[in-house]
Amino acid sequence: MSVRTVGILGGGQLARMMVLAGAPMGLRFELFDPAADACGGQLAPLQVAAFEDEAALAAFAARVDVVTFDFENVPARSAQFLAERVPVYPNPDALAVAQDRLSEKTLFQALGIPLPPFADIGSRDDLAAKVAEFGLPCILKTRRFGYDGKGQFRLRSEADIDAAWAALGEQVERTGLILEGFVAFDREVSVVAVRGQEGEFRAWPVTGNWHVDGVLSASLAPARLPDAQYAAAIGYARTLAERLDYVGVFALELFCRGDVLLANEMAPRVHNSGHWTIEGSETSQFENHLRAVLGLPLGDTRMLGHACMLNWIGAMPDASGVLAQASGHWHDYGKQPRDGRKVGHATLRDDDAATLATALEAVGGQLDRAGQVAPAVTTLRG
Repeated sequence: MSVRTVGILGGGQLARMMVLAGAPMGLRFELFDPAADACGGQLAPLQVAAFEDEAALAAFAARVDVVTFDFENVPARSAQFLAERVPVYPNPDALAVAQDRLSEKTLFQALGIPLPPFADIGSRDDLAAKVAEFGLPCILKTRRFGYDGKGQFRLRSEADIDAAWAALGEQVERTGLILEGFVAFDREVSVVAVRGQEGEFRAWPVTGNWHVDGVLSASLAPARLPDAQYAAAIGYARTLAERLDYVGVFALELFCRGDVLLANEMAPRVHNSGHWTIEGSETSQFENHLRAVLGLPLGDTRMLGHACMLNWIGAMPDASGVLAQASGHWHDYGKQPRDGRKVGHATLRDDDAATLATALEAVGGQLDRAGQVAPAVTTLRG
């Protein structure tokens, strides 16, 4: 394979892990990010410029063979500008759908993928009417830009209508607003999948996820689901990828409520809940994403035993507790500590579920993270 250069819009930890996955393949990388301290820049050349800077984008396109993303909120106009000069994957149309919660949920509905009730909200009166229709609780969200619990307001009583509108109403013109019915779910799962340029589709085992304050805390693979739910989750992901003519890795997040799966959202990029694939799968999500966008054959997505990823938020804990475990793997993103910031993760992997549960308990005790590991331990021993 001749040397090829991959351009990545966004220079955060996802770009960083793509660079690490591409190095053994002989790939070169160019990153583009408005932040001079983007952590991917520690490993690959970083062009610092606004995503709207067309002169900088044109220069970037001239240096690369293909462009992809580590950040889905790149302006659609910028993605289209690049697509007129160099292949861009996933395609700008798929990116645009995933950027807008209303467009995304409308597509789910059209494809027959079950989901909670939703409505476009254009005024305070719209909000009051749809709250009455959906019932409480429900969640008001910006249609664009919100992530990890940001840009959201949960309404628990009618008295919250005014507070929600005061908090987010001014975003109607800038981002749009959507109201979603609240789902009293049993668990959250995700399908991380990949589709190649010729339509080849592969998915990693469905992953079980736990969140704290809207931010992913831990992921366990494989999730324990009935066979019918498991097949349905993979089927929804395949249907979505084919409809969008998607190329690359993406994640479909789902709520489990009894025997029903309800779609939450799609992430058009490599995903936090797939980080375990680095050590826990034959081919990681990062390597397969690069294979897909370069038109190479996709790698096997089979699991290697059981794996649990623990997210580090705000500041890195002491590594010794994880590294003392034979199954422990440590990932420091090279970021400065900051409240709410994803700064690293750890993955523990073992062929035996019970052995993995014991290792997780040991890590939880050493790092004072018993609550973080408890759901995965219970699942592994269940």
